[in-house]
Amino acid sequence: MSLPKPAMRGLLAKRLRFHLPIAFGLSIIAAVAFKFTVTEPRKQAYADFYKHYDSMKEFSAMREAGVFESVRPTGK
Repeated sequence: MSLPKPAMRGLLAKRLRFHLPIAFGLSIIAAVAFKFTVTEPRKQAYADFYKHYDSMKEFSAMREAGVFESVRPTGK
């Protein structure tokens, strides 16, 4: 009783035909999941923040706190 010979010819092509579509499918699913779970909420958070952001009010608060060395706080 002898062991059957292993099928070596065309082995890579056979395995690629099976694994390549799975790899592409999983990568597309991961990219779509990342887009809708990370980037879209992040873009919405930035939009909400800058909708009501007042840069001059922020600058005045930092100036009063003494953050800047070249700008003196006003004596209000």
